[in-house]
Amino acid sequence: MTNEQPLGEAALLQEGYRRAAWRLIPFLVFLFVLAWIDRVNVGFAKLSMLSDLNFSEAVYGLGAGIFFIGYFLFEVPSNLLLEKIGAKKTLARITILWGITSIAMAWVKSESAFYVLRFLLGAFEAGFFPGACCISPTGFRPSGARRSTGCS
Repeated sequence: MTNEQPLGEAALLQEGYRRAAWRLIPFLVFLFVLAWIDRVNVGFAKLSMLSDLNFSEAVYGLGAGIFFIGYFLFEVPSNLLLEKIGAKKTLARITILWGITSIAMAWVKSESAFYVLRFLLGAFEAGFFPGACCISPTGFRPSGARRSTGCS
């Protein structure tokens, strides 16, 4: 017999949490950065959008603001869907639809298309933050979840 003892259950669990955190946290940070870029991108696009598409300041302002109307209206339904189908599927749904809508913004030619896509962008992004926060408590023990979300 050898004197080596197998890893205890607590040590094995700790290693699993560490590996999950190293896979999950960088991905979520990357998505948060993309969400921030997506929100401020319309401000940078304004510089050429107003002249290229002949949009007025009012069209731009309404389009920039309509994002938050979609976000507000779909926050609760997205959270209900999160509870029903789980965080992984919710984040997959959000990122896929969000990406498709962001790509479609490249082909905007009219005011109405701009309004619709900005509204959809807000609607699709609505459940992102709760979904990302939901993964931490379900994937980590309570102390690890607090540490991973910066609440400790």
